[in-house]
Amino acid sequence: MNPSLTALRFSPERALELGRQTLSIEAAAVDALKNRINADFSRAVELILNCHGRLIVSGMGKSGHIARKIAATMASTGTPAYFVHPAEASHGDLGMITRDDVLLALSNSGESEELLRIVPLVKRQGARLISMTGSASSTLAREADVHLDAGVSQEACPHNLAPTASTTAALALGDALAVALLDARGFGPDDFARSHPGGSLGRRLLTHVADVMRAGEQVPAVLPGTDISEAIIAMSRGGLGLVAITDLTGRTLGIFTDGDLRRAFEKRIDLQQGSIDSVMHPAPRTIGPDRLAVEAVEMMERLRINALLVTDADGILVGALNMHDLFTAKVI
Repeated sequence: MNPSLTALRFSPERALELGRQTLSIEAAAVDALKNRINADFSRAVELILNCHGRLIVSGMGKSGHIARKIAATMASTGTPAYFVHPAEASHGDLGMITRDDVLLALSNSGESEELLRIVPLVKRQGARLISMTGSASSTLAREADVHLDAGVSQEACPHNLAPTASTTAALALGDALAVALLDARGFGPDDFARSHPGGSLGRRLLTHVADVMRAGEQVPAVLPGTDISEAIIAMSRGGLGLVAITDLTGRTLGIFTDGDLRRAFEKRIDLQQGSIDSVMHPAPRTIGPDRLAVEAVEMMERLRINALLVTDADGILVGALNMHDLFTAKVI
């Protein structure tokens, strides 16, 4: 089509109308799936759970793109899965499927020639078949051990042709399967982190306070009774914006921060006189070294502070960290 003619036909109002209509149609298609979450859905979950091999997900065209995403979601949430292209399966990749596997086949019509060609061979090997189609009377639905109905009343496409609502529904139903399986396997945050070690999710779920805190001589600490001026010098040398006040055993008694120093100036407190005990915060908020670093972030944001002391179960000072340490570790 001539681009100039296309530009002449463009209507902002029409674009907004179609955008909203598309979202309404697709939302309705997904909402309608709730009434189809029945015993067949439970059987599909059970079939995959009891599988001794892997979940093989397959589909052609747009269904193939959805199948790839479902396989990726399954693999990242505790269900070993991968995508097999049905056309490639007919040319050698069928050898990737074993009798211990479960095949999840996606086709809106349920009549995809490439899928139907491999179904008898897959079943002959002993693998089980779950179909996800838009027609319960389709060939693929009839051949399956379990059928999941992902049918929609209409596509969002104005011509009711382009796969839009149907692919959204299939994707949502695949996510529902993945979540049910995740829960049944007892798959938790630590498991999720182990399958996402390279990204921000992994850092947030795998990084502990002990991994990012400063320890030993890097944490400025003084004894109670220390002159305020000496405590300020120790705080400046530490570069953390704080100094901890501990007893001889290392038990945390208080904290003095840059903010406390500014407030002392505002109150015209004589910093050359008196001990740190008179200006410190007693019984400060602390965090344990085995807590997640993201929990330290949450605590700092909630309390509106920039640093935390780290103590063990007995209240002994073992480290400290500030927002800069968390930024450097890419936890934030």
